[in-house]
Amino acid sequence: MAEIMKLDGTRQLDFDREMVEQAYDRWAPVYDLVFGGVFSKGRDAAIQATNKLGGRVLEVGVGTGISLPQYAPHVRIFGTDISEAMLKKARQRVAECRLKNIEGLAVMDAEKLEFPDNSFDVVMAQYVVTAVPNPEAALDEFARVLRPGGELIILTRVSADAGMRRFIEQKLQPVVRRLGFRTAEFGWSRYTKWLAGAKGIELAERRLIPPLGHFSLVRFRKTEIATAA
Repeated sequence: MAEIMKLDGTRQLDFDREMVEQAYDRWAPVYDLVFGGVFSKGRDAAIQATNKLGGRVLEVGVGTGISLPQYAPHVRIFGTDISEAMLKKARQRVAECRLKNIEGLAVMDAEKLEFPDNSFDVVMAQYVVTAVPNPEAALDEFARVLRPGGELIILTRVSADAGMRRFIEQKLQPVVRRLGFRTAEFGWSRYTKWLAGAKGIELAERRLIPPLGHFSLVRFRKTEIATAA
């Protein structure tokens, strides 16, 4: 039975791991065709930011592995996804492109990452936060496995906090829910609220990304001081 997640104190939304897994299993055969071009500018920006940092990278929601060939050869990548069908495509891509810097690919829940604390220099999550049942739990996990001084890089849809756009997004939500993502309840205020309660995490950058200006590239940095405390 699906877990009921309260979004705004008055409404509830049926959204659980099984639903997300099934949705992305269905997306796997056509994901690159449907979303590859649409999200290319955001993906390029996120990969460029990651390549500048280097080190060991965790890409959560690696999907079909569409990003993997874009990483610099010196960057070591471990990719996780909720969908085995998506990862099958990613493994094929790694083999076909002969990528030598991929440490591994594994089915894993973004809210329960199977890595020790402080394992990665960069945690990358492209269009993942709005597609997990408990986004704040996932953000906490991303921060946990990040090393001091490392960065959490998120590509995410940012919905409206008020106005007509918020109204439309709320009306669309029941339609897109079974596609594996949300349109509503992810205004920037939700991210700032999480940041206010996150220990040792600071905002490094927020940059608007196409399409339509509804998406952002967000970089959070894990501070040395908080981890050592």
